Amino acid sequence: MKPAANLSLLWQELPYLDRFDAAAQAGFKAVEVLFPYDVPVGDTKAACVANGLELILINAPPLAPAGQPRGFAAVPESVQTFRKDMVRAFRYAEALDARFVHVMAGNAQGDAAFETFCRNLVWAGKSAPDGLMLTIEPLNPVEMPGYFLNDYELAKRVLDEVSAKNVGLQYDSYHAQMIHGDAIETFETYRADIVHVQIGDTPDRGTPGSGDIDFAGLFTAMAGAGYDGWISGEYTPGPKTEDSLNWMKML
Repeated sequence: MKPAANLSLLWQELPYLDRFDAAAQAGFKAVEVLFPYDVPVGDTKAACVANGLELILINAPPLAPAGQPRGFAAVPESVQTFRKDMVRAFRYAEALDARFVHVMAGNAQGDAAFETFCRNLVWAGKSAPDGLMLTIEPLNPVEMPGYFLNDYELAKRVLDEVSAKNVGLQYDSYHAQMIHGDAIETFETYRADIVHVQIGDTPDRGTPGSGDIDFAGLFTAMAGAGYDGWISGEYTPGPKTEDSLNWMKML
């Protein structure tokens, strides 16, 4: 298992491009940037190259203005918006050599939303560049009220319906614990579909070890289940990010 740093949350005390330097100095070999769209793609790429970092994940669609929807993939009336934004996300992913694109479902409910989400994911899977893995991630309803994909069993149903080799499950310990009450059991139950891992503690997406989740037990379960991919810190670190990185020693 390999640690990665989500630079949208870690080192927020630093300017965006300086976060890549800080991540490399802290020993990371890979980073995530949730919404890289407002920075020239060449600047982000140069920061990765200069620090020997792999950029592994971005989100789709681009970050919406405050108060606007977070994603459209499950929204029946927004299919064309979804496809337009995915094309843009694919361009960024290719330019940045990202291996994962998290496809955000958006706010929707019911059978029509399920059918729309599955249909859009089938289209996206067929349209994605070679080698790119699309992920879906359940988000907890406390933080994201109204979000369609709010349960791991629902995510499993979607993945079974889509049945695409380049569409998989993104597991986040914070959301798993908030939704199902047991991050370890959730990982073990849905391990077969998990292609990428992010971590944060509950109840407030804090530093791993600051809250309710047994991270030693979680990492042991991951290793025992044969997970050997990236584990990305996606949490609110407090005033100084360097003081929140003890979890890296546990991998």
